[in-house]
Amino acid sequence: MDNEVIEFDIGLGGGGGRDGDDDFVDIEHPVDDEEMVDSPLMSSATGSASGIVVFGGGGSGEIYLPEGDLLDLEPYDGMEFESEEAAKAFYNSYARRVGFSTRVSSSRRSRRDGAIIQRQFVCAKEGFRNLNEKRTKDREIKRPRTITRVGCKASLSVKMQDSGKWVVSGFVKEHNHELVPPDQVHCLRSHRQISGPAKTLIDTLQAAGMGPRRIMSALIKEYGGISKVGFTEVDCRNYMRNNRQRSLDGDIQMLLDYLRQMQADNQNFFYAVQGDEDQSTGNVIWADPKARMNYSYFGDTVTFDTTYRSNRYRLPFAPFTGVNHHGQPVLFGCAFLINESEASFVWLFKTWLMAMSGRHPVSITTDHDAVIQSAIMQVFPQTRHRFCKWHIFKKCQEKLSHVFLKHPTFEADFHKCVNLTESIDEFESCWLSLVDRYDLRDHEWLQTVYSARRQWVPVYLRDTFFAEMSITQRSDSMNSYFDGYVNASTNLSQFFKLYEKALESRNEKEVKADFETMNTAPVLKTPSPMEKQASELYTKKIFMRFQEELVGTLTFTASKGDDDGEIITYQVAKFGEDHKAYYVKLNVLEMMATCSCQMFEFSGLLCRHVLAVFRVTNVLTLPSHYILKRWTRNAKSSVMLEERSSDVYTNYLESHTVRYNTLRHEAFKFVDGAKSSETYDIALDALKEAAKKVAHAPKNDGKTMVNGHVRGNLAGGASRIHYASGDHEGSSGQHLSEVRAIPQVLCDLITCLLSLGIFLFFGFGMECSVFMQCLFAYVCLII
Repeated sequence: MDNEVIEFDIGLGGGGGRDGDDDFVDIEHPVDDEEMVDSPLMSSATGSASGIVVFGGGGSGEIYLPEGDLLDLEPYDGMEFESEEAAKAFYNSYARRVGFSTRVSSSRRSRRDGAIIQRQFVCAKEGFRNLNEKRTKDREIKRPRTITRVGCKASLSVKMQDSGKWVVSGFVKEHNHELVPPDQVHCLRSHRQISGPAKTLIDTLQAAGMGPRRIMSALIKEYGGISKVGFTEVDCRNYMRNNRQRSLDGDIQMLLDYLRQMQADNQNFFYAVQGDEDQSTGNVIWADPKARMNYSYFGDTVTFDTTYRSNRYRLPFAPFTGVNHHGQPVLFGCAFLINESEASFVWLFKTWLMAMSGRHPVSITTDHDAVIQSAIMQVFPQTRHRFCKWHIFKKCQEKLSHVFLKHPTFEADFHKCVNLTESIDEFESCWLSLVDRYDLRDHEWLQTVYSARRQWVPVYLRDTFFAEMSITQRSDSMNSYFDGYVNASTNLSQFFKLYEKALESRNEKEVKADFETMNTAPVLKTPSPMEKQASELYTKKIFMRFQEELVGTLTFTASKGDDDGEIITYQVAKFGEDHKAYYVKLNVLEMMATCSCQMFEFSGLLCRHVLAVFRVTNVLTLPSHYILKRWTRNAKSSVMLEERSSDVYTNYLESHTVRYNTLRHEAFKFVDGAKSSETYDIALDALKEAAKKVAHAPKNDGKTMVNGHVRGNLAGGASRIHYASGDHEGSSGQHLSEVRAIPQVLCDLITCLLSLGIFLFFGFGMECSVFMQCLFAYVCLII
């Protein structure tokens, strides 16, 4: 075997670490291997996935198997190789068989032409880490690597002969550490190699939308074990990331060409590129004119959807969406995520905000992500940030899969705890009970989401507007705008056409909803003037949701509680369910009501609890401050509601309702103060004097005072709303509603007076009859 030339020449280039370069490059100085563990060798050496090296001659492509037992050969002085690469590959193959990892330590160049004439390959544990190196001592190490160098002397030195061949000039066999057993050798860095066939399989599975974990499972099954695969899941993940980056390099140029053309066609089309547009390594954002206009109408709440950047999808894009006046998802712009650092997200949000004329949303919903959260805190400090609850639920199924399998009732209990609790105290109590019942107090992920509960659990978020009709239903805007168009197999070349189809489809659905709202009359279920008013203001879908609440009041009772002179508190409960009550606070003079369920604050529609209180207090129409323009059929027009209301009829009812409630409120206080004989006499004299003044006051037949001005006759007071495109007359059927409404007011007044009479009768006896007669006359004169 002396002086035998070993033809051990294999291809080592083309498949390297993160940059796609060969990890075994010419190195002039020692390299700290621990600092590179995230970039394992990904050689394109011809061979099996198990890492068995195949011998070849001169890179010709022919395969030569060595004679005898060359595979078990040990290096020796004088051993010759065809090339330096062949010597390196041989020593690495020997290291794999023995159980250690190798690296290039040093080299020597010719002074004549600078060519490398000597190499030393060493055990990866050779030498010691230099903790005083200039590159590390001046900066903080966030994730210090484990120290693996122990001063091992094992090495192989080769030098170039005049003939061009390389000969072994030194070999140290002994190691000063334990060697790795065969079933773990694939974890060593220099032996973690992704072969050609494995790369082909990974490419195929990645194109089908599979993630690295599932791909590794398939490879392990294919090759019969993890040790025979020859690399780890980290290597697979890095290779897939490199594939994605190479694909993005071409995709970015395609995207920029598309955006440039869109802007050339319409100067109001907005797009921006982070960094140099010619060599973009940052994010890209765009918004067409319709998206920017939609934001001006419906930009109070925004969803930033990053679902498509997951491994399941091949597209790293993220749309900004919202909800229009029909409850449909609407687009506010799109981003192409190349760089997902905090600084890049800060740039992205600031740029998008600039495109939206600098108007901050009231609320924003995103996935549960610490980097995005930090960026939002910087760019939207006053905006309420919510994590998508449904993404957390989905993650819960993954993180707690063992609990779901073992306890079939866990999912229902978790849902009940999060969605159906009515107060913060109730949620906290329910959560503690849940984690104790299923022994999850120490579960790390569950503790993490619990610590962030104020940003995803509904009871903490109900005081902020999110444009959702129900707390327990999923928002249509989250991960749905492109549903049916973008899927796991969509690439960028397909995306542009599907993107435009999605926009066209969404626009058509909005047009259809507009048509149905304007041309189909909703079916009214009650004689309530409030229902008729809402049917003429809201879009069809929003009216139907309001109608549910209004009809729902029929099964609720409202009982008067505390009254401090300004605010009256009502206890509202479903009939027979007094233990589950809601509390509504009503300011009669300002016609302001708040409910403990906070539905109006969350969705912009009044709940059945407030509507039940309005019913018993004879508030016949919706006060204007409870009608959000964004939910009306005129949300996208320049319509102005005349004098705080849609028509004269509404003004008439509103004015009578306000006057009636104010007088009744004052009358109760008047009676409460007249409990002694002295105060009774004073109160009675005051009422008689007031009755005389009311009797001699001028009357406006059929006319209504609004803001100090006399409005026209009710019979001719059909509704008139001013549109940019012209006037649209209201329904002529309103007059009949007016006729029906007046007796209702009188009936309510009689009920009020009877209540007062009963109170006074039991409080003062028959002597109050004169007082009641005066009070009755006083109120009737006003009406």
